[in-house]
Amino acid sequence: MRKGENIYLRKDGRWEGRFPKGRKVNGRIKYGYVYGKSYSEVKKRLYPLRIHYQSLQQIQGTSAERFEEWAGEWLNEVQEEVKPSTLSSYHYKLTKYIYPTIKEVPLNELTLETGKHLLKDLQQQLARSTVQVIFRILNKCLNRARKRGKIHANPFSELKIPKTKHKKTRALTLTEQKRMMTIASKEKKGYGIPVLLALHSGMRIGEIAALQWSDIDFETNLITVTHTYQRIPTIEAQKKTQLILTDSKTEASVRVIPISKKLRSLLLQQRKRAKGNFVFTANGQPCEPRLLTYHFHRIREKAKLANVHFHQLRHTFATRCLEANKDISSVSALLGHASTQMTLDTYVDAMLEQRYRVIEEMTQLIS
Repeated sequence: MRKGENIYLRKDGRWEGRFPKGRKVNGRIKYGYVYGKSYSEVKKRLYPLRIHYQSLQQIQGTSAERFEEWAGEWLNEVQEEVKPSTLSSYHYKLTKYIYPTIKEVPLNELTLETGKHLLKDLQQQLARSTVQVIFRILNKCLNRARKRGKIHANPFSELKIPKTKHKKTRALTLTEQKRMMTIASKEKKGYGIPVLLALHSGMRIGEIAALQWSDIDFETNLITVTHTYQRIPTIEAQKKTQLILTDSKTEASVRVIPISKKLRSLLLQQRKRAKGNFVFTANGQPCEPRLLTYHFHRIREKAKLANVHFHQLRHTFATRCLEANKDISSVSALLGHASTQMTLDTYVDAMLEQRYRVIEEMTQLIS
């Protein structure tokens, strides 16, 4: 070995040189290696690599742990900060979409070009909205690495992700809604009540599945929405998905909704036939969303409505409220939106009808 150069003559007759690439998870130096037939050959190849990695560590950081190693640490750190469904989503998207491309790349070797390559790869197989979600997760992961001092900056922060083209959700017409409600009210064993509940309250399917009798006050005719029941991908290898009951998404999602006399009557009928704490049950357990979806599609088919999904019932509820000239803040609160702006952005078409009426009334006033 030549002193201070980390160049060795191996037993097999080759020369070996090593250079520091950064620090491992345990803090020890991670080395890279070059080989050659002579000392001078190895020295010539070693010099630019040393300069490159010395510069890399100064500019991008010292952590040479693989991205997959850091992502595992990050998931362990955030599991107490996020809901199980969110953690499951992080794990699933990292494993399925991010690891195949960059799991072996050291943190301090991630670059903007790495991000561009990953973006191009994902754009070829996924919708824009999904790509946006994946990069939000990725940026959270790398921003935490930056805060921990593992890297000096998030290399993907300057990456421009194409914006999602917002696809408008169509509300049912009043005629379609009445047809669906008529059929739903005639369904046996209360199978149509979740549909009617969505149309009368704007509750999400997971919130309906999680609804308990203790959430309904028949004296004041109020429903308190506090939980959601959903099927999520599992982190465990033994099974792909699991059903979980969790708190509502945000503080705004926790809300109180008045119920009409008709809906109150239907819910009282359901209470007579229901068993257990949950309003809608299957074998003593909460009725999972996909079973509610199954009954919804049977009703939809009987109503001769094509290309309609359950979430459109919530959209229909909001649209009818706005058409009835209810103030935007009340509708926003009923939907559990974080802000009235979110309601305005989502239901701009319904609000546009109101604007037409305002202009007509104003024109009549000044004519």
